[in-house]
Amino acid sequence: TIERLFSSSLIAVVSSQAPRKLKVCHFMRGTEILSYSFANNILAVKLSRSRLAVCLEDSIYIHNMRDMKLLHTIRDIPSNRDGLCALSISDENPYLAYPGSTTTGQIQIFDTVNLKPVILIAAHKSPLAAMAFDMAGAKIATASNKGTVIRIHSSIDGLCLFEFRRGVRRVATVYSLAFSPDSMYLAASSNTETIHIFRLVNQEEKPSEVASSWMNSFGRMLGGMAYYLPKHTTEVLTQDRAFASVHSQSAGTKTTIAMNIFNKTLKLFVAGYDGVLSVYEVNTNEGGE
Repeated sequence: TIERLFSSSLIAVVSSQAPRKLKVCHFMRGTEILSYSFANNILAVKLSRSRLAVCLEDSIYIHNMRDMKLLHTIRDIPSNRDGLCALSISDENPYLAYPGSTTTGQIQIFDTVNLKPVILIAAHKSPLAAMAFDMAGAKIATASNKGTVIRIHSSIDGLCLFEFRRGVRRVATVYSLAFSPDSMYLAASSNTETIHIFRLVNQEEKPSEVASSWMNSFGRMLGGMAYYLPKHTTEVLTQDRAFASVHSQSAGTKTTIAMNIFNKTLKLFVAGYDGVLSVYEVNTNEGGE
């Protein structure tokens, strides 16, 4: 496991040879700043400007980035064998997220400054497989181990803001979720060959009068049909599909993704565990493949 603090020279390293030891290094100088040893294997390390979070299967340790002192230990968390967690980089919303259950898709939001739980969000019926904060720390995206539906909740009040359908043909394992810097797009990679990109439509944007009239009629029709349709069918009718998609060159390989803007163009970065890095340009006007 390697985690870098933004574009600085600081990296946190956990080697497979010493899975219980965390090293914080200055890679430009090639020096080790400090190291910590833990009772069990380190499954994930997350960094922000002010906090370092170390995730073990049954606990999470929160350190101060300035002096690396241990601030708090979250003990007896639900068994987290994959080390699933997310740390907001925002100073305004300095949240840590981790699974709140082993049987359902609950997200526990924890304030890393005031060192207390904030809210428990019931995001999915099935256990969580992936999660990610946006840059403001105000939104958190999640996928369950079924991988068909991706939801975005407010990390502040737990309100479900968006719901997207990744696919209906088969269950998939979602590997990674990533917001664009402006929080207008969300990308999702999985064990399938397709990476989906969803657009977070501004709720303040209103459709034209014709479209609005048609949608109102359609909505009334659905309302009448809803009584006769199975619950899962009506849910599917309210879910948005991908705005754009990418056929990954790392199909079948575990991937980590990120999005950033270069030369005013949104780019999607796909890093495969096979050592291959692919970069794609996202057409934010038309979407598609």
